[in-house]
Amino acid sequence: MRLLVLGGSDFAGRAVVEAAVGRGWDVTVLNRGRRTPVPGARSLRGDRTAPDGLAALAAHDGEWDAVVDTWSAAPRPVRDAARLLRDRAGRYVYVSTCSVYAWAPPAGYTEEAPLVEGADADADRTDYARDKLGGELAATGAFGSDRALLVRSGLILGRYENMGRLPWWLNRIARGGPVLAPGPRDLPLQYVDVRDLAGWILGAVEQELSGPYNLMSPQGHATMGTLLDACVRATGADAELRWTDPQVVLDAGIEPWSELPVWIPPGSEGHDALHGADVSRAVAAGLRCRPVTETVADTWSWLRGIGGSVPRRPDLPPVGLDPAVEAKVLGL
Repeated sequence: MRLLVLGGSDFAGRAVVEAAVGRGWDVTVLNRGRRTPVPGARSLRGDRTAPDGLAALAAHDGEWDAVVDTWSAAPRPVRDAARLLRDRAGRYVYVSTCSVYAWAPPAGYTEEAPLVEGADADADRTDYARDKLGGELAATGAFGSDRALLVRSGLILGRYENMGRLPWWLNRIARGGPVLAPGPRDLPLQYVDVRDLAGWILGAVEQELSGPYNLMSPQGHATMGTLLDACVRATGADAELRWTDPQVVLDAGIEPWSELPVWIPPGSEGHDALHGADVSRAVAAGLRCRPVTETVADTWSWLRGIGGSVPRRPDLPPVGLDPAVEAKVLGL
């Protein structure tokens, strides 16, 4: 298979490139060349935010079975790339997000749930949800609904994570001592390991799939307890998880998701939206999710290999809880 990845040097894009090279595919990437390339992939240089950012791609005479695009800012670069490639590629895979659904989708929502309003493939940057939906519209507008695959991912975890969510938990637990663990312990989580995301995308290309797919682990795959227990085991730290009632956490003014990454209190709209999707369509198309222990252990191994400091995206705010606030809530 011949694959073009737009980006391909960071997090999800890098995982796709590594997986494709590992399968023996012929892989080309287009990016700015600011990171070490994946061995075995052919590199083209281009900045999609620049007026001539696709010049190297336009001058290249290659054709591909599929294009994978993870762009998450203003949708115009997706529009421009899709229009350039519609006669040179068989399929356009756009890694989107479950945030494109109108807030807040109820637990069990499928790909048929209502979408946010106001998205436009020709728009300047607006907000994350509309920009991502604009990217979907751009991909579908150029390739048609029969050749555009829309991967509506949820929370993505694993090596190369540039949001800092799981890395923050790992680093916090590695410090040891009492740890504020937001309850309940059996709170269901949905996420996808970036390697499982990449593997599913490649399988979908082989199957010539199209249309939207919710892409995260099935409900019941993991809980807040199994995630944090896995962090304790992976780090080998002398950490004590102190499970704390959700209301106590909220009364302390702690922000879910940002100050306590991954966690959204039960019964809230946010929990149903981020941890309550129906993923049966993706499962039927081959989605398989590795155990949470494997995701956590692999992330910890990668994190130690880069010295523990997370290469966080500059356009995202930092995550994590102030140690003084944690100590106060725990009565230390």
